[in-house]
Amino acid sequence: MRHASRPTLVALTSLVLAACGGGDRGASSDTAAAAGGATATAGSAGGATDLVAVGEQKYQQICASCHQANGQGIEGNFPPLAGSEWVVGQPEVPIAIVLHGLQGEVKVKGATYNGAMQPWGMMGDEDIAAVLTYVRQAWGNSASAITPAQVKAVRDKAGARAAWTAEELRTAYPGAGTTS
Repeated sequence: MRHASRPTLVALTSLVLAACGGGDRGASSDTAAAAGGATATAGSAGGATDLVAVGEQKYQQICASCHQANGQGIEGNFPPLAGSEWVVGQPEVPIAIVLHGLQGEVKVKGATYNGAMQPWGMMGDEDIAAVLTYVRQAWGNSASAITPAQVKAVRDKAGARAAWTAEELRTAYPGAGTTS
């Protein structure tokens, strides 16, 4: 049996994901570049501006269907990210949520949501940093940028695990889900 080259496999995987509505979810900036697409990352020459621009693009591809383009979420189903205490607090908290997902009851801006967010840990550290930087600085949010090094640190600390619950996040990151 003949084996395809890595760039061919990456390109085919990207096409399958895109056809399934997954955009480039499984492809980090490095794999997207290997597939022939040029993608700016946190390490690009444009710095934070590129990080926010890349983050906005990826947010629209991956997150907006649930949390909406305006970050307001869908009442009763998907929590808002605009003004969310889970987003603008400690940077490790949204990183942990994106990496491993979130399940069960969570309060956001006084409303209770009880669902599940799938993990996005298959994304590269640069892409997660970009998306979260955008989210933490869009729609009136004014939190600090997220770096790929921060994402890597949270990824390394948590290792392989199931989705977080709000209570587990509060235990691991005291003050999680609060703005103080």
